[in-house]
Amino acid sequence: MLSPNDIALEWRGEPTTHALEFATERDGAYTVLQYAPPGQSTFKHPDLMPKTPFYYRLRSIHGPASAPLDVTLPPGEFDEQADHSWAPPRTLPGSPSKHPVRSEQAVPTDVRAKVMHANGILFTWQDNASDEAGYLIEARAAGASEYRVAAVLDPDVNSFGLITLPEEKVASYRVRAYFYGAQSNVVHLVTGG
Repeated sequence: MLSPNDIALEWRGEPTTHALEFATERDGAYTVLQYAPPGQSTFKHPDLMPKTPFYYRLRSIHGPASAPLDVTLPPGEFDEQADHSWAPPRTLPGSPSKHPVRSEQAVPTDVRAKVMHANGILFTWQDNASDEAGYLIEARAAGASEYRVAAVLDPDVNSFGLITLPEEKVASYRVRAYFYGAQSNVVHLVTGG
């Protein structure tokens, strides 16, 4: 506890992406706070509700990632009036064979990135995984050292339109079929009054 209503978390373990999750009941539904990249080992959860129990856990994320694609977007700001009908997650036909997500044959292939406007990229790929928990779109902005999770998608999705962050005008992207690995211990704290 950093203060009565601010919690700091710290962890050690394998250098992989983790889903940091919390719940407010012992057996309640967990909500993802952040997909922490491999180099991150701390998180501050500030301004919490007083006199409330919080339960925290980490789940490691693994799975084969596609080769990276470098994308440079044209100048311009986000246009709220633009047509974004291309953006929702979709399942396109055409996966001839699928493999267990823990195998290298499950890596997404034929990944394409089509620039749709100054802040939008349409990603499509070949879904080669048979039992993935879902797909991640991972981004590494120019000058960044690690990929971070930019989008989390359901299983079998192989088309998605990403609306980028301002720092992602020039970035590298990859698609990962993922599965959850080991879960950490659960940490239980109660905020003050």
